[in-house]
Amino acid sequence: MKGFGTERIEEELQLLLPEVRTERLDYDTTRSKTAFQTILGKFSEGEIDVLVGTQMVTKGLDFDNVALVGIISADSLLFYPDFRAHERCFQLLAQVSGRAGRKVQDGKVLIQTYNPTHPVLKFVLNHDFRGFYKHELTERYNFHYPPYTRLIEIRIKHRNELVLEKAVSVFAGHLRHVFGKRVMGPTIPHTARVRNLFIRIILLKLEKTLSVAEVKNKLQSAVTEFLKPEEHRRILVQIDVDPV
Repeated sequence: MKGFGTERIEEELQLLLPEVRTERLDYDTTRSKTAFQTILGKFSEGEIDVLVGTQMVTKGLDFDNVALVGIISADSLLFYPDFRAHERCFQLLAQVSGRAGRKVQDGKVLIQTYNPTHPVLKFVLNHDFRGFYKHELTERYNFHYPPYTRLIEIRIKHRNELVLEKAVSVFAGHLRHVFGKRVMGPTIPHTARVRNLFIRIILLKLEKTLSVAEVKNKLQSAVTEFLKPEEHRRILVQIDVDPV
């Protein structure tokens, strides 16, 4: 899998279509207070032919003159390692598709993908919100994800990756002794290192019938016991209930 940033796409467009006026709308080009509105104003007035942007382009913008929308690498949305990936992908594609053809006839949307038969893309193409909703609920029920369960995400961090690997394996084993098959992981997250701290994730999938107070007490006891040994005291444990 290979991704392309907005800057790279803008460079390619300038090589392929040198006569076309292009502009980027992303974090780098909108750092000043007025940059965002300035770029959108130029695009709205027709001073920009092609606007290359990140997801911020999709958020509620309404232009009369947009006849074509291109979505680059939809697969990066479809296969992002998160149980809400399909939901967010469907929302984004449906939203950005709505930018084309609002006032002009024959608006067109092009979606780049290696998986054109993926069910989520079919729902988008057919504007089938209800069908996607039913499909997604079935998937979440089968694999025990919200709204049928509650999730607790445990992030374990340490500067030394070898120490972290050994410690998190011990912790996961202890959690399985307490919570059984409800424990998933440990896994390496998409962003595996932040500020020189390596990260591992353990996920708890809990039935909604379980006592919240009892789960909280068991988890607190497990974390306290885990951090007792000298070699574990510099390990950082973060608990996120119902992670977004």
